[in-house]
Amino acid sequence: MYKVYYIMHSCFMVELEDRYLLFDYFDKSVVEDMVHFTGELPTLNPDKYLYVFASHSHKDHFWLECLRWADSRDNITYILSKDIRLGRNYLIRNGFDLSIKEKIKFVGALKKYEIDDMKIETLRSNDAGVAFVINVNGLNIYHAGDLNWWNPEGRGELYGEIYGKEYKRMLKPLINRHFDVAFVPLDCRMGENGYYLGLDYFVKHIECDNIFPMHMWGQYQWIERFKKRPDIVNLKDRIIDIDRENLIFEIED
Repeated sequence: MYKVYYIMHSCFMVELEDRYLLFDYFDKSVVEDMVHFTGELPTLNPDKYLYVFASHSHKDHFWLECLRWADSRDNITYILSKDIRLGRNYLIRNGFDLSIKEKIKFVGALKKYEIDDMKIETLRSNDAGVAFVINVNGLNIYHAGDLNWWNPEGRGELYGEIYGKEYKRMLKPLINRHFDVAFVPLDCRMGENGYYLGLDYFVKHIECDNIFPMHMWGQYQWIERFKKRPDIVNLKDRIIDIDRENLIFEIED
């Protein structure tokens, strides 16, 4: 059994027997002008190793201050997309000792890495940074970051077609593979005709046992709306219901 914590937005944490994997954590105050989140990082076992992933530099996916956790925790590694710029002068200006760089692994798109006993692949995002594919302790985990079939209202059909083709191409490495858990955007800002496209394609083409919608900006009612679509009636049980922040899911592996 493992646990999945939904903290807020695209921030999830997977707790395994020997470690935590924290994805796209940020301080909720940085988006207060857009949405009021109540998500909180739960109390962590100091003896468990903590891996902190950030898919890209946007303020709702990466928080610079999380690097200060290394001041009080030796068992921590940061796995950050290369678009997150942490130059020497920038770190010094923000009060960081340069030794923090020893705790950071920067990753680029379309690469494979072995970090400790984890195998990590990256996909290229069609927005910024990367998506993560992780094999750890026999589990296959996917976190999309901002890789999505973007189609905002008002941009037109051609815009959606271009992003759709790109999205399908970028997900090709996942075809014919099995995932235990995935975190995939369901963004209400795309409007009635676009909010579901990325998740819909993922559900229909990628084999995954537990799919967590994310990047919903607190509008959780869109999950139920998506699950009522007739063409996914036989697949909807894979989609996990979320109705608020700070939820914990226990999943049998």
